Amino acid sequence: MADLPKREVGRTGLQVTMLGYGAMELRGVPRGREVTEAQAETILHAALDAGINYIDTSIDYGLSEERIGRYIAGRRSEYYLASKCGCVVGATPAPRGQRNPHVFTRDNITAGVEQSLVRMKTDYLDVLQFHASPSKQTLEEHDALDAVRALKRAGKVRFVGMSSTLPHLADHIAMGVFDVFQIPYSAVERDHETVITAAAQSGAGIVIRGGAAKGAPSGAAQAGTPWERWQKARLDDVLEGMTPMEFILRLTFTHPDMATNIVGTINAEHLQHNINALRQGPLPPNLYAEAKRRLVAAGSAP
Repeated sequence: MADLPKREVGRTGLQVTMLGYGAMELRGVPRGREVTEAQAETILHAALDAGINYIDTSIDYGLSEERIGRYIAGRRSEYYLASKCGCVVGATPAPRGQRNPHVFTRDNITAGVEQSLVRMKTDYLDVLQFHASPSKQTLEEHDALDAVRALKRAGKVRFVGMSSTLPHLADHIAMGVFDVFQIPYSAVERDHETVITAAAQSGAGIVIRGGAAKGAPSGAAQAGTPWERWQKARLDDVLEGMTPMEFILRLTFTHPDMATNIVGTINAEHLQHNINALRQGPLPPNLYAEAKRRLVAAGSAP
């Protein structure tokens, strides 16, 4: 099998596959769907066997870290591993649809990383990202960056990232300290499209989340949802034989400043479809321009 296309993650020097694996799907109940141990083992090995070399997870993602450690710790040299900090260690999972609080003190950050290393049976994280886009003020109040720098000096973290969104993303870029930004972006959620370029121009690498738009459109979309914008854009006549999901993935891959697009699934067939979309390459320039024109008209604007 030919290697998957790769891009460099900003100034880190990491060469990552343009399709990464988002391991939130492995979290299980109560926050997500039920996932058996066999399913978790199968999909993790399938991702690595396909050549995917970037895995993203979090303390908050239920059983995800433990399953990574249980099933692919022995293949650690084959993938870059990214997790999050600020998640409260030992917290009871929040109900579905709600988010656990995040605490960015030195003690909680350090305890979280130590726990992640034990869970995933590794000595280091390639990328440690602040979760939940904390403000610059919050980071400074708790000396959060000093805590992460200490973990870097100890060899437990290689690069520092931020899972960032507007309105704090502009401040995060201006701080000049983050090697990686994880930013939401897809055809139907383009609010961050231009600021992604600004983040990349700062020298940071860009990891896209939500690049598959959380599943293909089906049925009548509810008012105000991203899929309502998809339906309003009326793109069916320009898909050129692509499924909506293939088109959405390829539009994400077309963003010139993206390093990797992390997509989660527990279905090996879906994983293969995602890989096939990547192998088809970016959208042709004329199709890309027309799609964005229609999406802007439908309310999906950067």
